Amino acid sequence: MEQSTQDIRELNERINQRSAFIEMLLLELNKSIVGQKYMLERLLIGLLAQGHVLLEGVPGLAKTLAIRSLSTAISGKFSRIQFTPDLLPADVVGTMIYNQQQNQFEVRKGPVFANFILADEINRAPAKVQSSLLEAMQEKQVTIGDTTYKLEEPFLVLATQNPIEQEGTYPLPEAQVDRFMLKIVVGYPQKEEERLIMRQNIHPNLQSKINAVVSPQEIIEARNLVREVYMDEKIEKYILDIVFSTRQPEEYKLNKLKPLIAYGASPRASINLAMASKAYAFIKRRGYVIPEDVRAVCMDVMRHRIGLTYEAEAENMNSEMIVNEILNAVEVP
Repeated sequence: MEQSTQDIRELNERINQRSAFIEMLLLELNKSIVGQKYMLERLLIGLLAQGHVLLEGVPGLAKTLAIRSLSTAISGKFSRIQFTPDLLPADVVGTMIYNQQQNQFEVRKGPVFANFILADEINRAPAKVQSSLLEAMQEKQVTIGDTTYKLEEPFLVLATQNPIEQEGTYPLPEAQVDRFMLKIVVGYPQKEEERLIMRQNIHPNLQSKINAVVSPQEIIEARNLVREVYMDEKIEKYILDIVFSTRQPEEYKLNKLKPLIAYGASPRASINLAMASKAYAFIKRRGYVIPEDVRAVCMDVMRHRIGLTYEAEAENMNSEMIVNEILNAVEVP
């Protein structure tokens, strides 16, 4: 899809003006969240690219606080679901209950009917419960009884899973993990950042209240604009090369990766890498995608989409090392 230089310049100008709210939003979120710039940026990518986010990190890294703050700053409805082994699908999506006065069944909607859902420790609940949430994520709708209800936009699911304490957990199957646009690994804060966190929590007067600075409607408009961000054919080819090198590494002179990859990334990887790159360009207030945008989001889009063989595990190779090898080998336009 060719566009003239004039068109791209006008689009760039328009996106530069319309993406000004991103700085206001980040400024507001930084009132309650110290550091974690990377995580906040990825949450915004998921929000703008209509993709859901899977967060992996030890407890206490502000994962819950981040999504609650985001929903407050966007004046959206927030809902937190704590996944436990005894949770039922009806606890997530809702159910039909009998009303004795009316002498009929009525729908009681579950916590999934919100703009921002925090699925805390998603791997603690059995597959039946996980799949009830994943249907809502994929279809943006929920069926209770014989009626289907559309979910409100914007709709963002942030699921967390704990990398430690693997006893009593139900790992998400590969096909379900693939539904998440991004998988972010959250690390510990720096020493100075942790000092600030400690001070904020000890002194109540240092805690700032988060105000609503953006409306849900503005987010929906921004999502439409993100789709308009210009992506050159060379960038499209670059994205396809990255994805195809996980399926046919020998064609990209990556023969050593062939025995390490059990299966490559699905077509969802190509779609999500393109959308996430556009959203990243939008956050950086640009109307066009550059190779650095693709490289910036590549790890988060790809790390959970590559299946490793036993040989890879024996050699202590993980999917992140494989993605790095691919980024170093694939020619940058």
